[in-house]
Amino acid sequence: MLDVVGLARLTEAADGVAPLDEATLLEVRNRPEAVTVWGDARGFGLVHGNELSLVVLPHERGTGLGRRLLLLAPETATLAWSHGDHPAARALAAAHGWTRARELWVMRRPASLELPSVEVPDGVTVRGFETGDEEEILRVNAAAFAHHPEQGSLSLDGLQERMHEPWFSPEGLITAWDDRSERLLAFHWTKLVPGSTSGEVYVVGVDPAAQGRGLGRLVTLAGLSHLISRGVDEIHLYVEGDNQAALGLYSGLGFTHAAADTHVQYQRD
Repeated sequence: MLDVVGLARLTEAADGVAPLDEATLLEVRNRPEAVTVWGDARGFGLVHGNELSLVVLPHERGTGLGRRLLLLAPETATLAWSHGDHPAARALAAAHGWTRARELWVMRRPASLELPSVEVPDGVTVRGFETGDEEEILRVNAAAFAHHPEQGSLSLDGLQERMHEPWFSPEGLITAWDDRSERLLAFHWTKLVPGSTSGEVYVVGVDPAAQGRGLGRLVTLAGLSHLISRGVDEIHLYVEGDNQAALGLYSGLGFTHAAADTHVQYQRD
């Protein structure tokens, strides 16, 4: 197979944003038979499921290569991401019948900002991940993200796959439990890639049955405190651009969004 990971890294180094998301990279590394790739060392197209990725190396842009790769995409590819909302991607999409369907925002806050205080409610225990928590994490994740096209479908295999990544640490997966029922109420999975100075709010999930109790804020702050204790300079997160509740929560905790920090999903007409 073409070295798509290496080419993606070259593109990221030039653009400052990764052209392939985590789920796609996991497919390439662990299930290459499930991925369709075409192109060469100048650029490539990639499809897994119904999602299309196009990667053109910077020195090959403006040559029509992106258009040629797009025209070779199978008809099963109905969704495509533009990481960084590139003007060239907007023009290519408009010219070939792809419409803007979804925005994913990156929000950032400096670690130097003081965190507000928060109290753990009576009857709730907050701790890091322990072996045996997997079933409850998957239950809450599925309920919290029932309408989310990627996160809500997380399986045990997918969970364990991520737990084997170099960035995983049990103490970085914050969980909040009901002392009486011993059921998981909320969790905050943080992410810190070795060698990076930017930590990530990877996933925050709250059981819908436990919403309205401030548990999302509780585990979010616990995770931020954990990341700051690891010496990061900045913390970032990804959030749907139309999720007003989440945007309000994160804005209130000092996160801001710049227009360039927008990922756009296009849908084939």
